[in-house]
Amino acid sequence: MAKQLHLRLEDSVYEALAEMSADSSIQDAISSAIMQMAQRKKADQQKEADFTFIDLFAGIGGTRLAFENIGGHCVYSNEWNKYCQQTYFANFGEQPDGDITKVDARSIPNHDILVAGFPCQPFSIAGVSKKQSLGRATGFEDKTQGTLFFDVCRIIRAKRPKAFLLENVKNLKSHDGGRTFKVITECLDELNYEVFYQVLDGQNYVPQHRERIIIVGFDRERYGKDYKFAFDLTPVDPKPVMRDILETHVDNKYTLSDKLWEYLQNYAAKHRAAGNGFGYGLAPEDGISRTLSARYYKDGSEILILQDGKNPRRLTPRECARLQGFPDSFKIEVSDTQAYRQFGNSVVVPLIQNVAELVLSEIQRLEEEK
Repeated sequence: MAKQLHLRLEDSVYEALAEMSADSSIQDAISSAIMQMAQRKKADQQKEADFTFIDLFAGIGGTRLAFENIGGHCVYSNEWNKYCQQTYFANFGEQPDGDITKVDARSIPNHDILVAGFPCQPFSIAGVSKKQSLGRATGFEDKTQGTLFFDVCRIIRAKRPKAFLLENVKNLKSHDGGRTFKVITECLDELNYEVFYQVLDGQNYVPQHRERIIIVGFDRERYGKDYKFAFDLTPVDPKPVMRDILETHVDNKYTLSDKLWEYLQNYAAKHRAAGNGFGYGLAPEDGISRTLSARYYKDGSEILILQDGKNPRRLTPRECARLQGFPDSFKIEVSDTQAYRQFGNSVVVPLIQNVAELVLSEIQRLEEEK
């Protein structure tokens, strides 16, 4: 819940705030200033860590949780969405930087591992093809300028972390006929990193079918090349099911209205008749759910829970958090709509943690062999 605070400000202070908040609001400017003060205080209290990392396209910090759980210390974070920034601050005591395209890569602290869940954008290859036809060299700046992946590349180039971990949707491999993924892997290779990738499913850690591509890379300038890295994961045992994440007492507001439930049934019937598989999804309590998406706030149709004597219901925000592997200590201080968007866009925390353990172990092995 938001709290109200009444402030008396000198005219000069108010005018300065008004100027600072030209693109937002005075309330946002004050909130940002307070969060920055808290962040500086926290930075003074930081303790030693096993390794350092930065958190780009951080969302609400699922990847940060994973890396902190294995002993890492986050020295920089970046996320433009103000609602995600609110959730991030509530849980980590710091507000991520905003627009990454305006960040000077040299200002980012040195770090061991770069982690990023960058958005998937179209890559234009027309300019690249033209240069190649003229026999001129191309680099990642030519290939990726104008995409947010370019910002990941320029930070890697400027800071040269020992390793990186990138996460994206499974369809990244097939996006734009495979050209997007080809450009990504070529760019990482040109940055002189040994690159490995695999599509991994979160259902071995949480009761949700959620496939994501994970790309990891290790600095050839430090460790050389031509070695193997395996995604030898350790699934949770016993495998979790939906019953494990459901709350006992759920507010009636999460139960579908008669009108919405009738609409979803009719919509599903229409598509079944047409031979399509579209429609709502009833998640079995002893099984797993479909993939939680950022659109879950609209009607919750992809993951519904049956109820005795009632229409099905959607998951609560806390159940969505659990479905992504977030601990119950994780604070949810935004509206249900924003919470659904945030958890739908987030990562399966224990899956990322398992991969993080493998990356850290590989770094340690490579350091010993130097």
